[in-house]
Amino acid sequence: MAQTTPELDHRHLWHPFTQQRDWGAEEPLVIERAEGTDLIDAEGRHYIDGVSSLWCNVHGHRHPLIDEAIAGQLDRVAHSTMLGLTHPGAAELAARLVELAPPGLERVFYSESGSTAVEIALKMAFQYWHQGEGSDRRHTSYVCLEGAYHGDTIGSVSVGGIDLFHGAYGPLLFDCHRVAPGDSAGLARLLDSHAGEIAAVIVEPLVQGAAGILVQPPGFLRRARELTEAHDVLLIADEVATGFGRTGTMFACEQERVAPDLLCLGKGLTGGYLPLAATLATERIHEGFLGAHEEFRTFFHGHTFTGNPLACAAALGNLAAFEREATLLRLQPKIRLLGELLGEVAELPEVAEVRGRGFMVGIDLGEHDPALRLGHRVTLEARERGAVVRPLGDTIVLMPPLAIAKADLRRLVAIVAESIEAAHTSLRGAPAAELRAAA
Repeated sequence: MAQTTPELDHRHLWHPFTQQRDWGAEEPLVIERAEGTDLIDAEGRHYIDGVSSLWCNVHGHRHPLIDEAIAGQLDRVAHSTMLGLTHPGAAELAARLVELAPPGLERVFYSESGSTAVEIALKMAFQYWHQGEGSDRRHTSYVCLEGAYHGDTIGSVSVGGIDLFHGAYGPLLFDCHRVAPGDSAGLARLLDSHAGEIAAVIVEPLVQGAAGILVQPPGFLRRARELTEAHDVLLIADEVATGFGRTGTMFACEQERVAPDLLCLGKGLTGGYLPLAATLATERIHEGFLGAHEEFRTFFHGHTFTGNPLACAAALGNLAAFEREATLLRLQPKIRLLGELLGEVAELPEVAEVRGRGFMVGIDLGEHDPALRLGHRVTLEARERGAVVRPLGDTIVLMPPLAIAKADLRRLVAIVAESIEAAHTSLRGAPAAELRAAA
């Protein structure tokens, strides 16, 4: 007898960021289809995609423009290397990204994930300084923010700051100077005391996502740019999570008129369809890698699927949808509506704080015994009511597709509010033995 999907999953799969012992005791939700901003399970039940399939879906699932772009590319070529070759999609997409990006970013290096986009930026910054004219090779360190998350490769983990995710890998990592988000004075002191040693400062502009949707104070990003320029230090903006409309503008950097030296993109780049990331660099950085072949100033980095034609086609379809559907313009009233709805959620006695910017929201339930898994209980309650959300510990994240209808946005927030109350009720009603076991 053929095994079911849950049986095969429990027998063979290893899920990301998941305690497998707990997963094996649960009945998994099997998603078979999707339509618009809904996910559809094996039984035909619909769920609002409340986290944009991990923060990457923009225009909804099965969007005709992106579907057509991918199908059209399939009629030509699915993949060819970019080592010694090029193709129309990669070149056209690079030109479009340069048009959209903050001024000065002129070169595009492709990869497959946000982590690799950041890894590439870190390596570019390091190599740029070390092969520069008159370099004394002292630019060997980085400055990052406390609570940062930039991905899961070793370099991106080194500039991360979430012990739960990163602490176990300490012996593998390089040291990084850390400053509190919003602490412009602390950043200035670091740059002064380590003059000539720092290759780059890396930030998640405006909002730190995986830290629990922590919002930086206004003006901090602008001040960070001014300080890095004054100290001749590169600025890396990691917009993997904040890019493509999440904070209300195409890129978060726009809101404080900041143009970084390196810009990391991922997630929403293809509208949530295919793995593709990009690291954008200034011409100054690109020129630092030019030279005769025998000088070996080449950036020796690449991936098999760098600039994959199908992924580039999806990204071009995604950008076409932004333009034809006036996505950012139509998003503004939904951001205002979301703010009004969340005002009511913030008044719930079970909610400690609501944080967010644009369509990035964290509903903080306060501090609880991790063994109670309160955030997870809320997600299960939401699932029963027809929405998929995901917690960061005991912070419930809401990050729906930008295309979500106002009616569905109202329903999503209502489901989350009901689920928070239901999860607390279930805890109050749980047998003492269960609570003792959890503790």
